[in-house]
Amino acid sequence: MTQQTPDDRGPGVIARPPLIYLGFLAGGLALDVFWPSRIFGAPFGVGLGAVVVVLGAALLAWAAATFRGAGTPVQTSRPTATLVTDGPYQFSRNPIYVALSLVYAGIALLADSAWALVLLAPALAIVRLGVVAREEAYLAHRFGGTYAAYQARVRRWL
Repeated sequence: MTQQTPDDRGPGVIARPPLIYLGFLAGGLALDVFWPSRIFGAPFGVGLGAVVVVLGAALLAWAAATFRGAGTPVQTSRPTATLVTDGPYQFSRNPIYVALSLVYAGIALLADSAWALVLLAPALAIVRLGVVAREEAYLAHRFGGTYAAYQARVRRWL
């Protein structure tokens, strides 16, 4: 049996990011069933929510396609094959998480749920501390100065 090194196992995030977002969104929508909390009301919230979901989905597709084109897995549980710095990664080091945040916010607006929107903040905190921080440490170890230069050049979020 071959022992895996930390680089072989990936960044060791606390949970898959889509599940973090989904859990908080479900919690917010559940709270809304028992204690309704409205944001804008239809049709403004629905229109705005739809636009935000479409923007988030488009960014997510672009970011995932860029990863696949570079030959590296999108899943955080797998080791990174290469440092991706083109496509949306030239503007944000975390466009997938920006995209997931947009989709989440758009769904909250579509559902007209202030609870769901409020719970986006702790979801982002958990993604930042339990996912992004671990990914950054992993990438710094794996790619060294190349990643440090990328960090200096490109913002974490937007």
